[in-house]
Amino acid sequence: MAILGTPRSFHHKANHIVEVPGVGSAAFASVSELSVEAATVSHFEGGALIPYRAPGRLTFSDVDLQRGATRDRDLYDWFLEVANAASGRGLSDAAYKRSVDIVQLDRDGETLRRWTLFNAWPSKFVAGEWDNDSDDVVIESVTLTYDYFTLEQ
Repeated sequence: MAILGTPRSFHHKANHIVEVPGVGSAAFASVSELSVEAATVSHFEGGALIPYRAPGRLTFSDVDLQRGATRDRDLYDWFLEVANAASGRGLSDAAYKRSVDIVQLDRDGETLRRWTLFNAWPSKFVAGEWDNDSDDVVIESVTLTYDYFTLEQ
């Protein structure tokens, strides 16, 4: 039986940094998974009984970022840029779309992987849930929609 990894080679989920241009505090407690899926295109050629299958269009899932609510309003202001563009107030796509880096760190705090989301923009902002009977921290979240991602490192 082959050994595929040592305990030191598996990485913790908690070690990450999110870098968003124009957002001062990007300390997020949670980042949802990155995923991409290729559609399957099937067609029959020349009367074949078995379909020819090929990859089709790619679909990239949205990413949810969550953090404890603070006085920092950079995420909300970024969402307002999108809302202003959607209402026809004249912002071009380039004004609110940004490249976002999700940096995975190893156990020593060194960069292990750097994922870059291209043309990302907030499609949803949630200010959090307030409950006077709870001692929990208010969690705000933002959902990012983007064109595609790459693995830089």
